[in-house]
Amino acid sequence: MNELDTAPPYGRQMLNKVPEVTICFWLIKILCTTVGETAADLLNENLGLGLTRTTIVMSALFIAVLAVQFRVRRYVPGIYWLTVVMISIVGTLITDNLSDGLGVPLELTTPVFAVVLAATFALWYAVEKTLSIHTIVTTRRETFYWAAILFTFALGTAAGDLVSERLNLGYWVAALAFGGLLLLVAIARFGLKANAILTFWVAYILTRPFGASIGDYLSQARGDGGLGLGTIVTSATFLVAILALVAYLAIGRNDQSAPA
Repeated sequence: MNELDTAPPYGRQMLNKVPEVTICFWLIKILCTTVGETAADLLNENLGLGLTRTTIVMSALFIAVLAVQFRVRRYVPGIYWLTVVMISIVGTLITDNLSDGLGVPLELTTPVFAVVLAATFALWYAVEKTLSIHTIVTTRRETFYWAAILFTFALGTAAGDLVSERLNLGYWVAALAFGGLLLLVAIARFGLKANAILTFWVAYILTRPFGASIGDYLSQARGDGGLGLGTIVTSATFLVAILALVAYLAIGRNDQSAPA
């Protein structure tokens, strides 16, 4: 898996569709995962849409946003991060539908999503010979990329719920646990010079339960182990933070990838 792999000489050629991995990238990613958790709860429970209607509405919106993302030929901060927000909500709802709607235990969905994600990576690598996000320059590679992103959110949701709820560790302890794992990944990458692609994807998976645990801790009632801020306040606060950071990136253009 070579970070410097270039695009194959076929398919619709584009500039890289993914931003540079900077501190802003990880901050926005964590904020998006938090919004994915709290917004799904807001629509499902607080606004009374119910799990099925929430899933239908958000899936339709996600498909529309993803279609726009596929149509552009380069990375556009607003479109890209809106797609991440939407896919974080849909990924959360996939797991919620299985666990809450169909009664599939988290002890089963977590390893199943892990296998599905591994299979996605295996197929991606078999076809493209790279999993590098620095070479998302064809529609086929972008399809693999967003499929992997979707399953990282579904897996992260299942794993996060399993740790914080089924194991009764609580939201704050779960956040610390996943934050500790993220720190270990950072040490492996920058201290031990571990593979950049592998550590990126491991960190991407872990940021989902990390951000979701923070979101649950802030939004859930005090009696349930949270701070009781509610899903409306929590979602709105993190959305404003996302908008501010995306605006900063759009103006400064300091997360633009060099052509692969």
